Amino acid sequence: MSPFGAVSSCSHLFSGVWLLKPGMQKMSSFSLHTAARCAARNYYEVLVLGGGAGGIAMSARMKRKVGAENVAVVEPSETHYYQPLWTLVGGGAKQLAASARPMGSVIPKGVDWIKSRVTALDPDKNCVWLENDIKVSYKYLIIALGISLHYEKIKGLPEGFNYPNIGSNYSVQTVEKTWKALQDFKEGNAIFTFPNTPVKCAGAPQKIMYLSDAYLRKTGKRSKANIMFNTPLGVIFGVKKYADALLEVIKDRDLTVNYKRNLIEVRADKQEAVFENLDKPGVTEVYKYEMLHVTPPMGPPAVLVNSPVSDESGWVDVDKETLQHKKFSNVFAIGDCTNLPTSKTAAAVAAQSGVLDKTISLVMKNEVPVKKYDGYTSCPLVTDYNKVILAEFDYNAQPLETFPIDQSKERATMYHMKADMMPLLYWNALLKGYWGGPAPVRKLMHLGLK
Repeated sequence: MSPFGAVSSCSHLFSGVWLLKPGMQKMSSFSLHTAARCAARNYYEVLVLGGGAGGIAMSARMKRKVGAENVAVVEPSETHYYQPLWTLVGGGAKQLAASARPMGSVIPKGVDWIKSRVTALDPDKNCVWLENDIKVSYKYLIIALGISLHYEKIKGLPEGFNYPNIGSNYSVQTVEKTWKALQDFKEGNAIFTFPNTPVKCAGAPQKIMYLSDAYLRKTGKRSKANIMFNTPLGVIFGVKKYADALLEVIKDRDLTVNYKRNLIEVRADKQEAVFENLDKPGVTEVYKYEMLHVTPPMGPPAVLVNSPVSDESGWVDVDKETLQHKKFSNVFAIGDCTNLPTSKTAAAVAAQSGVLDKTISLVMKNEVPVKKYDGYTSCPLVTDYNKVILAEFDYNAQPLETFPIDQSKERATMYHMKADMMPLLYWNALLKGYWGGPAPVRKLMHLGLK
């Protein structure tokens, strides 16, 4: 529970509009199961790689399309996490346990759960290889392997997390250390970093900064804190409308942003962070810290690097409008592992899942995909324990907003949506294959149906 109490309800705004997708009236909020079968066969009509948001959502959709017995999910993890909640866990507003459910409870009932790792992909032969040289063939393949974290690319990590005053909201092992570091803060620099790589949920590295600022104000420590955000980028956010709003927040709260600064080393025993100045090659800067939040470098999963399905950078090479692979017509991908030129968020996965469902339906009928993904993604920018700026935008970094209000303004209603409503929508709609993003809601709103 938040240390600062509950926020005002916005149920009058959201009570109906988020539940408009067909079939949702059939759902139960508590209809968990543990009946996913774990024995792998050697062939499936649809094989899904990955048990994250994209993989589970698509396995649910494919179950309805071809039958549970014809679908399998390859996923080694025993636990499924709703990772967008970790921003609030790191800020002390939510418990880590609230973000977790057993993997067997989210894999659609009757769908085979193959508890293994993918070791190689062979799309020319319509098969993948798993651990212990197990071969599984498919008719259609959906790749949803997510993104990999690379703390080890920062000198001194991950072993530096064994020391106090350092955390990271991007890992289940380190997110609670963020909250501990914030609680233990006395005086000095509180530093928040952004990596010089693609990143999932690009707003998260600064969300924890705003929450930390709010916490230190509430606890009377803010005057002893110098809060800074060090980023290798040249802007605070990629969409100007929301960047302008965030810069106002930064100014009002006396936060410091250092652009073109990339974290390359953590000396946790000395509580020092070393940054390279990207504007001055070879120049490094050392900062003492009282609190350090690290956002790690990220990249495609190792199995995708130099894979036949990937581009030169290791991301799955798909058509940005249909999510069908550019070379292999029976291969598709969704979410963070793709080279789609949009932000990597759960909201993007939701929008992509609806498009991909239509794409696969037409491919199965030997028809040409027509549904087009516009790059929609969303980033609820938490700026306080009861405020959020709801950023929504497309491939062109243009606002693509759902509600008939100025979403660049901080609002308690949007915080309530982020903290309380989106987790319900995630568990009970997205993962069950019933929610393809807010586009239907947006259309209704623009028609004046509030």
